[in-house]
Amino acid sequence: MQIRDATEADAASILRIYNDAVLQTTAIWNDRPSDLEGRIAWLVERRQSGYPVLVASDRSQVLGYASLGAFRPWDGYRHTVEHSVYVDSAARRLGVGSALVNELISRARTMNKHVMVAGIEATNEPSLQLHAQLGFTRVGHLRSVGRKFDRWLDLVFMQLILEDELQGQPTTPRGEEEARC
Repeated sequence: MQIRDATEADAASILRIYNDAVLQTTAIWNDRPSDLEGRIAWLVERRQSGYPVLVASDRSQVLGYASLGAFRPWDGYRHTVEHSVYVDSAARRLGVGSALVNELISRARTMNKHVMVAGIEATNEPSLQLHAQLGFTRVGHLRSVGRKFDRWLDLVFMQLILEDELQGQPTTPRGEEEARC
């Protein structure tokens, strides 16, 4: 498995994974699938904003993708990023998500970010466990803030502080050595 920056040639694979998550899961709180033009525009916008979009691939296909983005649009949040990670249903539980998030952590540190935030649907135990294993801590639980598949959804916020606040030194995420491909 290789982790690399996504290109427009990866957009169809990203679209396939994205639309599967839209149609089959509560990981993405959209009701309608996207189209190829929409995913390309998203990819271009992220890159133009200075945020990475990564893919995990084997020799023949994209296994998952992940990205960083602004946490909130106001200046005071400029040192905080939110991330997302999605893995092809056939490649889950194989270390793809861990590898992608670990690379995002590295990229966020390179960008001199202080905190990474994850917003995770409260019943998504695999994602909650993945983030906990990588050193993220639960910091909030918003009840009934989303709706999909005719039910109300809760949102859990998890965060990772990327540097020791007193020393200015990077923290080491747990499970990093296990996530290497």
